[in-house]
Amino acid sequence: MQTRTAKVALLAERAQTVKKYGTATPRYWGLEAPGVQLRTAARNAIALTFDCCGGPGGSRVDRDLLDFLERHDVAATFFLNYRWLHANKRTARRLITNPLFEIANHGSAHRPMSVNGKSAYGIAGTRDVGACFDEVSINQEYLAGLLPKPPRYFRPGTAFFDDVAVEVTRSMGLLAAGFSVNGDGGATFPAPTVAAQVSKAVAGDIVIAHANHPSAGTADGIKTAVPVLRRRGLGFIRLSDAAPAPPSNL
Repeated sequence: MQTRTAKVALLAERAQTVKKYGTATPRYWGLEAPGVQLRTAARNAIALTFDCCGGPGGSRVDRDLLDFLERHDVAATFFLNYRWLHANKRTARRLITNPLFEIANHGSAHRPMSVNGKSAYGIAGTRDVGACFDEVSINQEYLAGLLPKPPRYFRPGTAFFDDVAVEVTRSMGLLAAGFSVNGDGGATFPAPTVAAQVSKAVAGDIVIAHANHPSAGTADGIKTAVPVLRRRGLGFIRLSDAAPAPPSNL
């Protein structure tokens, strides 16, 4: 639970952020905003990342996927949403206590990060800089109370950012995370498509998939792709295990 002093400090930080960025005009909206990490510098590994989005229809757990990753020593980064965390406290503890896995921030209400309310895939984005701050900070504060160290990475719902929202995220001490390989199409791809998408990854790629839709093709696709990638000499890392690749979008 936050102390009164911590709450006051957070409100002051919010006010400063709004003052600094509140009049900025975004010039980009999408998945590859300047400053978003799309790849790592790893020379012989890829980063599997799994979103857990929460909310109606999104608070389930793909235990088959988790069991496979643990059984086969596959490192991964899990982006956990505030709503999913509250619905799955036992599974969250399982992820947090396993050194194979890194925990990252997937927002508070699972909104795209916009400073003017833009939408993505039918999901309304944050309406202004203050809402961007809240989308990051509410879940960040909660996760900081569960983890030895606060998360380093933030990915918003839908992974859409505008360039001002990226700067807000970075000013809060987090790295904005994107992806270079869409592994499961928002948990809509069938298993053969997931396997094909993930299997084409090359060293340094960041793969996005989902761990909150057990009826999707994600788990079976990952099960097929992992041995294919290992036969190609590729390993699996958490995002923090490798430096970001030099950005091509700056």
